[in-house]
Amino acid sequence: MKRTLSLAALLGAATAASAHTGHGTHGLLEGLAHPLAMDHLLAMVAVGLWSALALPAGRRLAGPATFLAAMAAGAALGALGVGLPLVEQGIALSVGLFGAMLMAGRLLPAGAGLVAVAVAAVLHGLAHGAELPAGASFAGYAAGFLATSALLHGAGLGLATRLQGLTLRVWQIVGGALGLAGLTLLARL
Repeated sequence: MKRTLSLAALLGAATAASAHTGHGTHGLLEGLAHPLAMDHLLAMVAVGLWSALALPAGRRLAGPATFLAAMAAGAALGALGVGLPLVEQGIALSVGLFGAMLMAGRLLPAGAGLVAVAVAAVLHGLAHGAELPAGASFAGYAAGFLATSALLHGAGLGLATRLQGLTLRVWQIVGGALGLAGLTLLARL
């Protein structure tokens, strides 16, 4: 319980709202570092948590795999100049959405949850692709942010394994803290 409440406090104290401006995007190393910004980090860990909580044991990798595939597609579109308005706001809202998904647990059908994961991932990807300057290595940058994202998904899956025996109420508290973090990120934009 102490660890769970500590995690909830950390999630609620999220700061840096926008991870998609003011940093290098030229290659692998910058791609590896990018997902460590608060909005991306919270979203990636949350996808792993939700996947472990809501999906059957044999399908738990479906959440991370869906996110990574949709984010890669969104990044490719962003690099080609495709964009949507309010992408940063959508990314912040995705953190809140993942919190709501944790609060719902298994009440949300798996298919609907995976669609939500994919939509959020496309927004994250669009932001990544749009920030890539001409002449930069899309492949290197994408490989970096996909690798770190996969590691963060794994961290969420691992954390969820440790939390499996906890009550639904504790999961709801974690989800509520994540939702609050998403709203905080949105408010700071």
